[in-house]
Amino acid sequence: MLVAIAAAAADLCSAALKAVTGVERPAYRFPSPAPLMHIPHDGSFPSGHAATSFACATVLSASVPPSTRRWAAPLLYLLATAIAFSRVYVGAHWVLDVVAGALLGVAIALLLLAADRRRSARSPRSG
Repeated sequence: MLVAIAAAAADLCSAALKAVTGVERPAYRFPSPAPLMHIPHDGSFPSGHAATSFACATVLSASVPPSTRRWAAPLLYLLATAIAFSRVYVGAHWVLDVVAGALLGVAIALLLLAADRRRSARSPRSG
């Protein structure tokens, strides 16, 4: 459930920031070379794909058992990095857009994880 909340929160925050900043996407500023996909008409900064993928990678990395975290976490962040890079590669975002999206996603996930730990610490344990 925490992964879904992190993805939704990252998506909402990135959409709000796009509306406020209104940064033009690279494909509209530089029409050549042609983008590799249909480019949305909303703002570019920050990347929602980067924000959601890094938010999910952070929550999932914290959720795996410590014995598998050593190899699972790098793979999750590698996937998130590939998703973020793909947004620059296809011409949908600037590099700064995906870096900001990644930082936003990690920050949101860390805040959610901290809130979840506080909630867990306060709830009475049965047994």
